[in-house]
Amino acid sequence: MQYNLITILGPTAVGKTFLGASLADHFGGEIISADSRQVYKRMDIGTGKDLDDYLINGKTVPYHLIDICEPKDEYNLYLFNRRFYKTFKDITSRKMIPFMVGGTGLYLHSVLKSYDLNAVDFENERFDELNNFTIEELKEMLKAKNPALHNTTDLMIKERIIKALMISEKGTSKETEEITGVNSLNIGINLERDEIRKRITGRLKLRLQGGMTEEVEKLLEEGVTPQRLEAFGLEYKFIGKYLAGELNRNDMFQKLNSAIHGFAKRQMTWFRKMEKEGIKINWINGPDYDAAKEIVSKNYFS
Repeated sequence: MQYNLITILGPTAVGKTFLGASLADHFGGEIISADSRQVYKRMDIGTGKDLDDYLINGKTVPYHLIDICEPKDEYNLYLFNRRFYKTFKDITSRKMIPFMVGGTGLYLHSVLKSYDLNAVDFENERFDELNNFTIEELKEMLKAKNPALHNTTDLMIKERIIKALMISEKGTSKETEEITGVNSLNIGINLERDEIRKRITGRLKLRLQGGMTEEVEKLLEEGVTPQRLEAFGLEYKFIGKYLAGELNRNDMFQKLNSAIHGFAKRQMTWFRKMEKEGIKINWINGPDYDAAKEIVSKNYFS
């Protein structure tokens, strides 16, 4: 089957967005973001939206699934999946090329492995029933449902474990059965670990200087709870603790910096696991535009 999607993936801070936008501009495409936090409005610096990266040759490359919901609203794998396919169909219907760009492993995996998902009502008796179990019991139940559990962060928050269990119990929907025919050419951006670490630390300093703390303050002022910030993780979690007086600024920086390094490492573990499952990823060293363009030219249009 001929390719009809191009995926640009890689760990945080390697330059996925600008490369994806540059390729989309050259080949006539549009970006579908596969990032679990960039969907939220007014969460710009902490999620690294870097919207200027979409400005190529004086014009903005169209992008989708960014700034589509409020921070107080729930966004999950099911919603991403539904919106991805709707956007994919829209882009291809206009004879444009869809580029899926991002680093949220579960979201990428759901498309590349054609997950069967169905809508789940989380406000029902089953949620209350599962909530009676301890977090350790729920972890075991979820692992039994999904031995190759992908997203380890989902095992740290009880509500997420319950929701993941309810999704796994729901089964396949007719709607998802009808979603077929996505075949992606995958390009992975990698760099030496030391280079990624240097980029992460440098970028974190710039973001803190650029108003990231103030961004989190504004979220709190508009009613986003500390618990919600904790669920967003990384920047929002640690800056939230700093603003609550639980961490001093230096400790906040050190712990956050370390957490982002760990996140990048887990992302690479995700991508290696995907390769073991048979998902082919064409790796390039850094956001090398010429190398990526050659991969697309040789493979996508053959």
